[in-house]
Amino acid sequence: MTTYKFPHNFLWGAATAAYQIEGAWNEDVKGESIWDRFSHTLGKIEDNSTGDVACDHYHRYDEDIALMRRLGLNAYRFSIAWTRILPLGAGNVNPGGLDFYDRLVDVLCAANIEPLLTLHHWDYPQALYEAGGWISRTNLHHFADYAAVVAKRLGDRVKYWATFNEPGVIAWDGYVSGEHAPGEQDPNKAKQVAHNLMVAHGLAVQAIRGIEPNLKAGIVLNQWMSDAADDDPQSICNAESAWNRSETTFLHPIFKGYYHPEYIEFAGGLPEIQAGDMALIAQKLDFLGVNFYSRNLYNAQGHVDEVSGSEYTEMGWEVCAPALRRMLNKINNDYEVPPIYITENGASFPDEVSADGKIHDTRRLDYLKQHFIQTRLAMQDGVDVRGYMVWSLMDNFEWGHGYTKRFGIIRVDYETQKRTLKDSGEWYAKVIASNSVDE
Repeated sequence: MTTYKFPHNFLWGAATAAYQIEGAWNEDVKGESIWDRFSHTLGKIEDNSTGDVACDHYHRYDEDIALMRRLGLNAYRFSIAWTRILPLGAGNVNPGGLDFYDRLVDVLCAANIEPLLTLHHWDYPQALYEAGGWISRTNLHHFADYAAVVAKRLGDRVKYWATFNEPGVIAWDGYVSGEHAPGEQDPNKAKQVAHNLMVAHGLAVQAIRGIEPNLKAGIVLNQWMSDAADDDPQSICNAESAWNRSETTFLHPIFKGYYHPEYIEFAGGLPEIQAGDMALIAQKLDFLGVNFYSRNLYNAQGHVDEVSGSEYTEMGWEVCAPALRRMLNKINNDYEVPPIYITENGASFPDEVSADGKIHDTRRLDYLKQHFIQTRLAMQDGVDVRGYMVWSLMDNFEWGHGYTKRFGIIRVDYETQKRTLKDSGEWYAKVIASNSVDE
């Protein structure tokens, strides 16, 4: 048996997002977000559910942090609901919203759990969307103002600040496929939204550092490795070209200061870029958050839709942990990156409550084990990975899928709000306690 030991200061955590767990969608002067509007529109969510209650974390955060302590987590990644702080996205600050996150952070700190804060995890203010959304340059500055308000309140205790979670999903799923809020289908608009998100990111980084220069500012990107199915030169070429067209969308501007030529060609030209945009986007970061779930595979004919013999999650994503190691090495080799944190990694599988009252989620446990091992191997290759946030702490509202997909290491009974630690959670607690993984 091989044991993979991790550095003594490695951050073991779990991740959530505000809209997916908090509930209390209109309590304490909270404003409406685009996800409130989207989920309230019949036919948009698979099971016609909403995030109105979700996991009721807004009222149950003490209980949830007690579970984090039971797991032994030393880090917790969460997001702020922008409309709790600024109900209209700009203008008057809601003290009650700040008070909630103030209490949350205090309880985390008292439990010796490092808070990793994400300013925006998709729940954009509806009022700003109606005032031009991410196309409006004025709204980009509103995001920076929001960042400053939160940093001023929480910056004395929260060290890690991510501006955005997965800007690619905001742009492509929100403005191309329309599967996510706001549900538009306009590729040219999506291209501009993607660029403007990066400008807003740059403005927010400056705003955060303007409040407290020692805060660690970064961003969270979702990356899928592009693998060749075989040694055919055309397969290798197709995989590399696919990476350049899609996976460089944000990496290149942030770490090189320009868009990759193949991305420009694929996108049908550059977005509108104003003077100073690229320098603003490319300012130095303190960390990079990477969300990883699966890979894309290519042969000489193009994309391979299904891999014979591979396991797939309920999301239809292939389980291929070695692709995580390859992807981390590729990013590390292609760019001068700051320290990396795996900010999301996990799997949705059908969970059954057994006769003994437990959830024996063997497939999720094995998924996590293999990805932990591949991360450690990437670290031995020279990639500076400093923490791992399992997705997700608990079952939650899975966006367009509603409550039909479960990712949590804690089961949530949505009728009673009862929390139950799954086998994967029990196992994760042992990993954290030993700071190692046994193969």
